[in-house]
Amino acid sequence: MKLTHLGMFAAAMAAASGFAAMSLGAPGAAGEASPVYGVTIPEGYRQWELVGVAQEAEPLNELRGILGNPIALKAYREGTLPFPDGTILVKLAWKHVPSPEFEAASVPGAATTVQVMVKDARKYPDSGGWGFGRFIDGKPVDEAQHQTCWACHQSLVKDHDFVFTRLAR
Repeated sequence: MKLTHLGMFAAAMAAASGFAAMSLGAPGAAGEASPVYGVTIPEGYRQWELVGVAQEAEPLNELRGILGNPIALKAYREGTLPFPDGTILVKLAWKHVPSPEFEAASVPGAATTVQVMVKDARKYPDSGGWGFGRFIDGKPVDEAQHQTCWACHQSLVKDHDFVFTRLAR
């Protein structure tokens, strides 16, 4: 049953990709950087491989697809921890809504955020080597929201190099 829902989610993500590319895929006009870490939305990330999917319960009520650059995928496949410098993960998030065609399934609704993690141990020594960016409509969110990224990753996934996402096989 879980695999069926995962398959339906992947198909729904693919079907929504035209909308998602417009809503989630374009950085701000100046490629604005996140206020705390200076992270930007990476160019061409929509062509990266899928690392995994996630479903966030209330209050966020989101479906999420996590993409990784080639460095990230190589590390995942080889079981490399910590992730090497140059690893980039991008999380796309949408509100999840019931499918109008198949009541038991959820599909992406309105786009919510693009979240980016960049591994650079020298640039981000105070946050486990990771820089974070959170964007709505291609614009970075405020500083206070960015400061919550590290605290959550540090407290919950320090034994997995501060990364929540596992490779979907």
